[in-house]
Amino acid sequence: MNLINNNFRTDLAIELQEISSKKLDGVSVSEKKFNNIKISKVNIETEEAGLKFGKPVGIYYTIELPSFRELSYLTDDEIKIISNKISKFFISDNDLVLVVGLGNRDITPDSVGPRTVSKIISTRHVKSDINFSDQFKNLRSVAAIAPGVLGQTGIEISEIIKSLVEKINPSVVILIDALVSQNINRLGSTIQISNSGISPGSGVMNPRKEISEKLLGVPIISIGIPTVVDAKTIINNITNNKINTEFLEQISPMIVTPKEIDNIIKHSSNILSLIINKALQSNLLIEDIKSLVF
Repeated sequence: MNLINNNFRTDLAIELQEISSKKLDGVSVSEKKFNNIKISKVNIETEEAGLKFGKPVGIYYTIELPSFRELSYLTDDEIKIISNKISKFFISDNDLVLVVGLGNRDITPDSVGPRTVSKIISTRHVKSDINFSDQFKNLRSVAAIAPGVLGQTGIEISEIIKSLVEKINPSVVILIDALVSQNINRLGSTIQISNSGISPGSGVMNPRKEISEKLLGVPIISIGIPTVVDAKTIINNITNNKINTEFLEQISPMIVTPKEIDNIIKHSSNILSLIINKALQSNLLIEDIKSLVF
């Protein structure tokens, strides 16, 4: 979670860059377009720059798309372009990857992680079976889990993931989570991919222990879609910060989500699963992935 002048709450690095009034040493920004997709890259190179910017050192890709309200598919080329941003962070093509869907499946705006991970092609169990070794020798070993939230399990998510990492020894952990944006136009129309850690629940003022490479001992790839915006942020945007502090304090606990959130989660989890599966299984055709997932 990042607070800018106490008026804006966002998980998106590109929004922190847009809000910032000056260029920071150690932070570089670039942008490319492909058809309907705009990809921005924010590279935070030093810890000093990260402290000033409000994000840990790392690379942050922001992919802006047509809204998932209506968007139910991407072209094969678009899927490949986005999946390549994920695979850039892989150490090798063969090592085990653990995919974790963060969030509460029973709360729609928070369910993008569990719903996406339910469509990840898990292969760790068959890769270890000698009877299947030839058939699956070209597939990466993948394990996937949706561990729920602290209120459901009584266990910190970071503790569950750390225990799994110590047990199965993945080379990389992919975290999928819902995010907070300060721009209502980015809700359900943006994907952020980074190689930094994540603090589950921080965007909605319910932060849990940070999940990072330092904690787990392996690289992290975090992937998220903004599904909610802080009501205080909306009011500030509409009134250009010309609203009394007392009123803002009254609405500050409120988190808002679009009325089409059901479609957003349905479409985004389907598309995210294709993107992640393609990044994980580069030898599979997208058509084959679709036949296995849907």
